[in-house]
Amino acid sequence: MARAAVKSTAGDGIWLAAGKRTPFARAGGVLAGKDALQLSVPVIQAMLAEGAKPDLAVWGAVIPNLAWSNIAREALLDAGADPSIPAFSTVMACSTSMAGAFQAAGMLDGRGRDLALVGGVESMSRVQIGLTQNLSDDLRKIMEARSFGDRLTAISHTRLADVRLHVPKIQNRVTGKSMGEHTEDMAKGWAISREEQDRIALASHQNAAAAWKAGFFDDLVIRMAEAGHDTTVRADTSLEKLAALKPSFDRMSGKGTLTAGNSSPLTDGAAGLWVATARGLDRLPAATPRVRLVDYEINAIDLHHEYLLMSPAYGIPKLLARHGLKYDDVGLWEIHEAFAAQVATHIKALQDDAFLRDKAGVANTFGRFPVERMNPNGGSTALGHPFGATGARILSQAVKELAAMPAGTWAVVSICADGGQGTMALLRNS
Repeated sequence: MARAAVKSTAGDGIWLAAGKRTPFARAGGVLAGKDALQLSVPVIQAMLAEGAKPDLAVWGAVIPNLAWSNIAREALLDAGADPSIPAFSTVMACSTSMAGAFQAAGMLDGRGRDLALVGGVESMSRVQIGLTQNLSDDLRKIMEARSFGDRLTAISHTRLADVRLHVPKIQNRVTGKSMGEHTEDMAKGWAISREEQDRIALASHQNAAAAWKAGFFDDLVIRMAEAGHDTTVRADTSLEKLAALKPSFDRMSGKGTLTAGNSSPLTDGAAGLWVATARGLDRLPAATPRVRLVDYEINAIDLHHEYLLMSPAYGIPKLLARHGLKYDDVGLWEIHEAFAAQVATHIKALQDDAFLRDKAGVANTFGRFPVERMNPNGGSTALGHPFGATGARILSQAVKELAAMPAGTWAVVSICADGGQGTMALLRNS
């Protein structure tokens, strides 16, 4: 799905404005005591404290919780928001809150819908463990039984093999492989070296550490009692330290290259941003960074015949071709670093004319990819990756960076997602 230009029916275009987020923390760390609602509430409160009442809200989380079905509504109510604000939840794996931004953009119409609060959350520390479906069915029958004898009969039909817990895993349901295993396949297929991956990871940590030191995140990250900054950034890492780490996913072949150092960590956190018409922007503080959402792409690839996390390499060329842009025309690249190997593969594919022509279906040649313009304030490898929050985090970060660049500068933001899907946004400072 794509649009040549993103406009509201009011005709003034769609804008993204920077929001707020929690510090991101490694799962099991300082934010481990908070569930997804408790992480979401302070972000929403911080955004509402800016004085703006949104016309609608979109919020998402990837990992389900039986305590709520619509986390968007529950989070707004717990945050003390006006109960008259409609809110709905969305999910698209790692692209969740970026897809939510696109959904909100399509709903803004200048007829009472001009401003949306969008975001997402993940509490990787508090994953709810459930019963198997068969055991759940058996327990329901036992509870519905009208007599003691009926209960005994229902119990007798329960199979011992079903009496176990279902523990959610970070793997693709169709293939049975984890994201790391899929990316190991990608790294081998595209001949991505361990050194290439470690260099991307090192740059991510160095850029994130420098951005924190320079104050870039001061107005993007709220301070919490548990943490005032991201806990996953390693300012003291080096290529030597990264090279010393052992493979995390392929430990047997001797050819594994993905490690804890060049892969995004399991992370707790929540993030939000604003989506608005020009009229909606008037409700936000004048100092809030804002840029135009010019175009977007939501795509999917055949995960049976393509590497699982390759969708941005298919979508980015189409996005740029629609606007006659080459890579060098883009002043800022924000690429989600699920794994450094995935980023390196995207960069390699984007410069491969045969891939662009035969797989992405784009005849254009786009030139050299300017890796020096990528993730200047750090990416997911350093900052962390709470699945539902990453889209809002990366968009807010891009908006702030792009808003400070010369007028007319372009930016591309991309996120790969489980299931062979992805989201990409084309932004402009104008």
